[in-house]
Formats: sequence, structure tokens, C-alpha cells
Amino acid sequence: MAFTFLAQIPDTPGGDSPTVWRDESNGDLIVQGYRSTEKDYVQAELAGSTADHHHDAATVQAAGETTVRLPASIIPALKAALA
Repeated sequence: MAFTFLAQIPDTPGGDSPTVWRDESNGDLIVQGYRSTEKDYVQAELAGSTADHHHDAATVQAAGETTVRLPASIIPALKAALA
């Protein structure tokens, strides 16, 4: 399994910021990001998705699952890396 670096927030202080890699064996994105907050879960639940899919802290943090917040500032670098 080999990862390829794709993007990191520009001008990151101390190198501690959201970063994205691609797993070359299957194309998955590996994301280092900020932890979601309870407010994020509430907003996700209000926005909805598929029927019977809930986004509270208990279901989002179920075994093997988590969420990360990718700041808008990383999106241009991510688009460029995937182009």
C-alpha cells in the first residue's frame, strides 16, 4: 500500500493542519482534519441525507466511523491535485 500526498492547507503554521493523501491501491482519500463538533452533527442532521440515516454524535462516531472538517482553504489545492 502506497500513499500519495495530495494537499495541505496553504501557509499552515507548524505543519499541523488538514492534509489529504490518496491510497494508490484503491483510490481512497486519507484525511487528517479537525474534529466535528456537536453543532456540526446537529446541522448535518437538519440537512439530512438518505432516509433513516442520522448524524448525531453517537451514530457518526460509531465503530469504524468518524467525521472531519475540511476547511474551504484546502479545496483549491485539492482540486489542483486531483486535476
